[in-house]
Amino acid sequence: MTCILVVEDDPTINGALCDRLRSEGFAVVPAYDGPGAVAAYGDHGPDVVVLDLMLPGFDGLEVCRRIQARRPVPVLMLTARDDEADILVGLAVGADDYLTKPFRMREVVARVHALLRRVDRARELAAAPGAVREVGSLVIDPAARRVTVDGSPVHLTPTEFDLLAALASEPGTVATREGLMRDVWGWHDAGGTRTLDSHVKTLRAKIGRRRIRTVHGVGYALDPDGSS
Repeated sequence: MTCILVVEDDPTINGALCDRLRSEGFAVVPAYDGPGAVAAYGDHGPDVVVLDLMLPGFDGLEVCRRIQARRPVPVLMLTARDDEADILVGLAVGADDYLTKPFRMREVVARVHALLRRVDRARELAAAPGAVREVGSLVIDPAARRVTVDGSPVHLTPTEFDLLAALASEPGTVATREGLMRDVWGWHDAGGTRTLDSHVKTLRAKIGRRRIRTVHGVGYALDPDGSS
């Protein structure tokens, strides 16, 4: 059974999240602070983590750093502040998606299902033979999920890698925002385009700002002639 770790210090919100996710057929483990979250992660090995940003002990960013260092896992981060800096830091330490409070329970459930679909697609792609892709000095190895820029390795989160691989499938061709949300996140509406934009920012910071071209009102393209 798919296991979800819910990390939220407010007992009422934690209980409501756990109840709703259990009603969807998931096994659910609650945690209420940073140390408890890391311990529960080690004990249960969840498939997805729903993680509040502000926690006692140490915050959600530190929780995310520690659990991703053990084993990559999809993380849906919950934040009370719609602050772009906080969101970008969260994505940089390994969160895959985020929701700003207050949120609707059905939206949490939809995001969790989308994360699980993305994991399934990533496994399928990893099992399939894939040629190394070279886009200028950017080299992408789909089988090993490794990326180098000018010969130097670049560490990407799983979602950043999937986004880059989607853009690299047709270098120079514009990928629509809706298509990227569908192919990378498994969403079939445009409700998560801020998530896409935030991931593009973190990806640009790692591979070079000019390598990903914005086509306003349409989407993004990986520029073969781009440079850092």
